[in-house]
Amino acid sequence: MQIKIVLRSLENFFMNAYFALIISIMIGIGGQLSLKAGAMQGIGSKLFFLQPYIIVGLSSYFCASLFYIFALREIPVSVAFPSVSISYVAVAFLAHLMWGEPFGIRQVIALGLIGLGIYTLNHSS
Repeated sequence: MQIKIVLRSLENFFMNAYFALIISIMIGIGGQLSLKAGAMQGIGSKLFFLQPYIIVGLSSYFCASLFYIFALREIPVSVAFPSVSISYVAVAFLAHLMWGEPFGIRQVIALGLIGLGIYTLNHSS
């Protein structure tokens, strides 16, 4: 009996709209990083869009969109869409680690404001 309760709780968690939104954001982050990697490999190529990383990035965006659509069934777009901007914070930080892109005080302040906005939006009544 308790196993059924645990399984039902897990099912509710994984079918939760906010979980779908988080998955959408994470897949989108991976997609953006793939596009950047593909763009760096395809410099000077006329068929850059056929780079494997570009294809993975575009496919990731498609998959992320499916999860986002599921999330929109229950989350107002006025909350869901701005929440996706947390990906800007993650991508900027990861791009700094992976490719040495700038991540100075301006980026920290700007990305902190984005994070504060997302927190405010999701914790207001």
